Amino acid sequence: MSFSSLGYFALLPITVLLYYLVPKRLQNGVLAFSSLFFLCQALPNTNQWFVPLLTLAGVTLFAFFLAKAMPHSHNKKRLLWLGVGGCLVVLGVFKYYNATLPVLFGADIFEQGAQMLTFPLGISFYTFAIIGYLVDVSRGDLQPETNLLHFSIFTGFFGTISSGPICRGSQILPQLKKEHRFDPVRTGRALRLFALGLFKKVAVSDVLALYVNHVFENYAQRGGLSLLVAAIAYSFVLYFDFCGYSEMARASALLLDIELPENFKTPYFSTNFSGFWSRWHISLSSWLQDYLFMPLVWGRWTSHLPIIGKRVQNPPMISSVAIVFFVSGFWHGSTLPFVVWGILQAVYRVGEELFHRYLGKPKKKPPLWLIWTKRTGVFALWTLSLVFFKMGSSTNTLGDAFSVQDCFAYLGGMLHQLSPVQFAQEWYADIQMAFYAKPVMAFSWLIFVACGLALAIWLDWLRSSKFKNKAAELVIAAQSPKLRWAIDYALVIFILIGFIIQNGGMNAQGFAYANF
Repeated sequence: MSFSSLGYFALLPITVLLYYLVPKRLQNGVLAFSSLFFLCQALPNTNQWFVPLLTLAGVTLFAFFLAKAMPHSHNKKRLLWLGVGGCLVVLGVFKYYNATLPVLFGADIFEQGAQMLTFPLGISFYTFAIIGYLVDVSRGDLQPETNLLHFSIFTGFFGTISSGPICRGSQILPQLKKEHRFDPVRTGRALRLFALGLFKKVAVSDVLALYVNHVFENYAQRGGLSLLVAAIAYSFVLYFDFCGYSEMARASALLLDIELPENFKTPYFSTNFSGFWSRWHISLSSWLQDYLFMPLVWGRWTSHLPIIGKRVQNPPMISSVAIVFFVSGFWHGSTLPFVVWGILQAVYRVGEELFHRYLGKPKKKPPLWLIWTKRTGVFALWTLSLVFFKMGSSTNTLGDAFSVQDCFAYLGGMLHQLSPVQFAQEWYADIQMAFYAKPVMAFSWLIFVACGLALAIWLDWLRSSKFKNKAAELVIAAQSPKLRWAIDYALVIFILIGFIIQNGGMNAQGFAYANF
């Protein structure tokens, strides 16, 4: 069940209504039931339909009782490694089993009787949340949760289970213990935020993805300008898709008087990759920093290598940065394009760190032209890396996965056949094939995309430059009444047209991060 589906438009208001009608002691029961219903709607129609439910239940129970045992144990570190190792093994099996079997036993292994494993919805997100919880309990930063219902909501809440954000126990669990009452002001804020996220998803990302997907699937038959434009467009497709989802997740929780962490803060206005990663997928970036980077840099890892006996010191900061981004790439997917994407992020971040170390850090108040030059450079390098990300998560017209060679062929193709006339012809043919054959509809699509992108980028610019990345819905609320109402009406109109386009010329798009 997608946040942009009619089913969710029914589930959310029913949940909110029941949530505020029942007594306090039953409110969390409503959340648990709705979360279970949401998860059941995503169960596969196969003989492995029960796998996602059993996986979530098993990991939740394992972590719950393990954390309860930590305060009474003389060896918390052993219990922590048991918990982290168990969670990572489960995650690794589901993420890499289907990808490694054909490599080890041949491409037709599944045709010979081996079964593919059903991938549980949101397993990466709730696994990371559970690992963070176990680490916090072992450090003494958080008391273990004693209420299994509360802990089950923390791991399986319908607003976060499919694509995050990755929540911390210290953020969510205390909120589940208090009584929640309806607040019209908070509800209005949540509805505006949900509309903003839905606009980014339905009216910008999904409509633009129509063209982007068609070009990537047929990249070998496209000229350089078509490939370049599609790569740039994909950077907006991915951003507005995931940012839109995150805002709808926050809005859904806010309707229930639960605050979720923000996941995006206008990353495309960053002037360096350090700033970019502090504003892109913030819940994952901060998780990697707190639970991987900091232990690598400050943890007591000094030991002796077996047999050789040589001492190994803590990895230096630069190496730790590279390790974190390599792990990030490997986490995103089991195919080589994702690994290359992670390596590129490490190169960008490490290169920036070395540049600052040896040539000095930039001025605190650089001129405007330098700011925009840096922003353009960061965006260009990020866009190039997303070619690997996109092709790592896509298939060609025959249904085969793209290889690293395909990614480099795509990048190389950007340098050839740079004819504006050829690009115009290819663009028009792609839109006609993927959308409507009539010329007026193709150009209507172009105008709609341009206006939607302009509104979305302007709202981000406003948030970044005028409000220091204040919450997106509060930025809109701070405008003058006339402008605020104009923005609200524009969001609704764009959403309606976006849904009409999806039902007329394309299929509804799933969320980009739903399968991670």
